Amino acid sequence: MIILVTGTDTEVGKTITTAALAVRASDVAVVKPAQTGVGPDEPGDLADVERLTGLTSLYEGVRLRDPLAPTTAARREGVPLPSVESHAKFVDDLARTHETVLVEGAGGLLVGLDAEGNNIADLAGCLTSPYAFVVVARSGLGTLNHTGLTVEALRARGLPIEGLVIGSWPEAPDLAEECNLEDLPVVTGVPVIGRIPAGAGRLDREAFVAGASSWFL
Repeated sequence: MIILVTGTDTEVGKTITTAALAVRASDVAVVKPAQTGVGPDEPGDLADVERLTGLTSLYEGVRLRDPLAPTTAARREGVPLPSVESHAKFVDDLARTHETVLVEGAGGLLVGLDAEGNNIADLAGCLTSPYAFVVVARSGLGTLNHTGLTVEALRARGLPIEGLVIGSWPEAPDLAEECNLEDLPVVTGVPVIGRIPAGAGRLDREAFVAGASSWFL
């Protein structure tokens, strides 16, 4: 099974959610098709996944210096981007040798991944193996709109959605956050399947692995 982890925006907790999903899976590989905002020798998102989970089947595609959308960063750097078709073939190949393949997108759903502006939704449309999306959302004000738009875009393309995950759930949620937890499934028609505690990315590996199973419903 392929799980594509997308977000309602950037910095919503996709990487930590991906790591937590990886802990719950068996025989898992993790793919990051495009990593931006990091230099050649700097740790990227997959380094966080490795630190938190101990996984070694980690695959990064293109790496770009500027903290921008991959299409923009590649244009500025003069770097050619692999097509989403080539990404999809790589992910399909991994799915033949692993029970679970997690694919973490860049930014939100419609952020471009290749020179033609195709995004992770387009990548999904090229897959031949079974797949579904997990949408990572914020907890606070604005999340109903952002999450609703993301789910609507996925449904317009006929792409399956496994559930929503709140990428950073505070220890003491405020009124808006508590109401959003109730309203997100109503507004989107998609269940909230997990809440990642705020600060989970700062845990050591033992604590992260021990806690991950309790963060999902």
